[in-house]
Amino acid sequence: MKLAPLVLAGLVTAASCAAAAQRPERGRDLGIPFEGTTGPLNAITDVAGVAVGHRTLVAGSGKLVVGKGPVRTGVTAIFPRGKDSDDPVFAGWFTLNGNGEMTGTTWVQESGFLWGPVMITNTHSVGVVRDAVIEWVVRRGRLLHDEWSLPVVAETWDGGLNDINGFHVTKQDAWAAMDSARSGPVAEGNVGGGTGMICNQFKGGIGTASRRLDPQDGGYSVGVLVQCNYGRRRSLRIAGVPVGQEVADLVPCRAPCGGPRSGTAAAIPPDVGSIIIVVATDAPLLPHQLTRVARRAALGVGRLGGVASNSSGDIFIAFSTANPHASRDSALAQVSMAANDRITPLFEATVQATEEAIVNAMLAAQTMTGADDLTVYALPHDRLRDVLKRYNRLKP
Repeated sequence: MKLAPLVLAGLVTAASCAAAAQRPERGRDLGIPFEGTTGPLNAITDVAGVAVGHRTLVAGSGKLVVGKGPVRTGVTAIFPRGKDSDDPVFAGWFTLNGNGEMTGTTWVQESGFLWGPVMITNTHSVGVVRDAVIEWVVRRGRLLHDEWSLPVVAETWDGGLNDINGFHVTKQDAWAAMDSARSGPVAEGNVGGGTGMICNQFKGGIGTASRRLDPQDGGYSVGVLVQCNYGRRRSLRIAGVPVGQEVADLVPCRAPCGGPRSGTAAAIPPDVGSIIIVVATDAPLLPHQLTRVARRAALGVGRLGGVASNSSGDIFIAFSTANPHASRDSALAQVSMAANDRITPLFEATVQATEEAIVNAMLAAQTMTGADDLTVYALPHDRLRDVLKRYNRLKP
C-alpha cells in the first residue's frame, strides 16, 4: 500500500482562504432560506475570542490493513478565549442520546466551568487526544493555578472510511490542532475530526454557522460548530424539503460503484452515527442557562430529520465568553446574568445556527474514497438546488 503524506489543515492559511473564496459551498450561497441574521463570518468565531484549529490526516488507498491505513481522520480544537488564555468559561452540556463520549463533562456539570479547549476526534482516539491536551497544558505552564486537568474531548466514529483501529492520531496531531487555532474563517467539510465522517449517508464532517441577535434582544452573538456523522438518508430534510427522499441514490458504495462489489457497506448501517455540537455565545449566561442552550441544539438536528437513533452519540456543550475571571476570584466573584425572560432569542439563535452548520458541513464536504475502496458521495449542489426550487423553497 502506498501512503501519501499526512496533510495538515489549519485556519487562515493562504490555501484555505483561497479555496473558501472559490467555492460557493455554504447554504446561503446556494439560496437555502435559513432564518436569522448571521455574524460577519457565519462561523463560531463570530463570538469574539473563540479560536478553531484542525489537524487533518489523509493517507493511503485501497484494501484496509489495520495499522497501515487507509487513513481518513484528524483532530479539531475549539478554544473559548483563544489558545493563549487559561481563563475558564461558564459552560453546560447535554446528551440527546448517549452512545458516544465527551470526557470531562462530569466536572463541567459539577463546577459549571469549561477549563481549556473542546477537542473533537474519532472514537478510538479520545484517549490519546485527552492525554495530549494535558501535556500541552503542562508544557505551557498552565497548571500554575490548577492542580489537575480534566479535558473535554468528544468523538464520532469514522471506521467506514478510516483505519480507526490503526490508532493513527498521535499526541503531536492533537498539539498541531491546538497550535493552529486561530480566529477568523473556519475550514469546513473534510477537515480535522470531521475528515472521515458521514452525515445522512452523504459525506459529512465539520460545519459552522452563527447568529447575531437584534439590538432589542441584547445584540449578542451565538456560534455553532458541529462534527456531523449521523442520520438516515430518507429522513434528511433541508428547509422543510424531503431532500433525502428526492436524492435517494449516491449511497455509500464500494468502488468501482455500479460494479459487482458495489452496494451499501455492511460496516456502516444507515441508522448508526453521531453528532457533536459546540455552542458559543458572548451573552452573560450562567451554567444552568448554558445547559438549557445546549439542549436547544437538539431542535436544530430535528429540523433536518435527525431522531437520535439508538446507536447515535448526540452530545452537545455550550459555553459563554462573558464574565471573565469568574473562576479566578478567590473572594466574592461578581458576575452578570441575562434574565431568563430574555433568553428565548438565544434559544432560537442556537436552533437556527445548528441547522445551518449541519447543512454547511455537508455542502463543504467532498466525495471521499477510503478504506476498502468505500466511496461516500458529497451532497450534489446542483441537485439540491433543483429539489428546493421544485418545492418553491429556493431564495431568488
